[in-house]
Amino acid sequence: MSEPVLFSPLTLRGLTLPNRVAVSPMCQYSAADGFANDWHLVNAGSRAVGGAGLFIVEATGVEARGRISPGDLGIWTDEHIAPLRRIADFLHTQGTAAGIQLAHAGRKASCNLPWLGGKQLSLDNGGWPTVAPSAIPFAEGERPPAELTKAELVELVSKFTDATRRALEAGFDVVEIHGAHGYLLSEFLSPLANHRTDEYGGSFENRTRFPLEITDAVRAAWPADKPLFYRITSTDWAEGGWTADDTVRFAAILKQHGVDLLDCSSGGTVAHAKIPVAPGYQVQFADRVRNEAGLATGAVGFITEAAQAEAILAEGKADLVLLAREMLREPYWAILAAKQLGATPRVPPQYQRAL
Repeated sequence: MSEPVLFSPLTLRGLTLPNRVAVSPMCQYSAADGFANDWHLVNAGSRAVGGAGLFIVEATGVEARGRISPGDLGIWTDEHIAPLRRIADFLHTQGTAAGIQLAHAGRKASCNLPWLGGKQLSLDNGGWPTVAPSAIPFAEGERPPAELTKAELVELVSKFTDATRRALEAGFDVVEIHGAHGYLLSEFLSPLANHRTDEYGGSFENRTRFPLEITDAVRAAWPADKPLFYRITSTDWAEGGWTADDTVRFAAILKQHGVDLLDCSSGGTVAHAKIPVAPGYQVQFADRVRNEAGLATGAVGFITEAAQAEAILAEGKADLVLLAREMLREPYWAILAAKQLGATPRVPPQYQRAL
């Protein structure tokens, strides 16, 4: 039998992943003032011990007001570097590549922890003013964000640049720009969230302008031999919003701007979206981008079974499979999947007696 594609290496620029099992960035809502702690180390470390080829640290705020919640990780100060380096260093001891997602929540910032309801926090109860392309709240009854000025956009480009430098100093192998789920950069892309009348709103070219400015700044600050990912909302799942056709068009442009892989998610831009959730429901977007735009892709969304993940890759629909909730349920998914598919599991020596 030939080696399963899922457990074949993937080379992107100067980085070779040992397999194509990646752990999606998943917020743990467990930081204080943006600082990673033992929870983040153990959460990442257990998936590396479990055989994942790449672990991407959760959405990490490039500024304090860009956090989804007070419990989000941050990378807006040099003091955040050391605890993040501890995570990257441990991932490397297990042969797992270390990624980090640079993020700004835009109008969806200033929310409570999910297990405390997840609603927008009031300014007198731990919340903070939010910003967005336009002064349109995410959901009815929420406090509207302030429309970003052009001067603030310039400042944000600098903050993403500084965050990229810190990610490099912390030892990460991959940076992923968070341009999905209705957070700041996807708000710029979507006509449902971006009603600007200047050069950052209106046409496709204008709505993609700021995300491309961020991409250019991050790529310039990130070494040429290290890959850059971009996570996108492939469709808003809402009439008048961003579409899969837009994503294919934008993917070809992102490739020209130095992005190496598009992480194809969807939804999150508007509260009224009707999302047809089902196993592998977002694979279609990774498939289209890979085969129409010629950009490597990551498939994500209700991928739970080894045979399912293998088929996605073997059929040429994606280059990488990213697992989220399934990795919360089973940190050792990659080891179990390798055994099911007839591949050699990547197991630390301390655990080999259990094979």
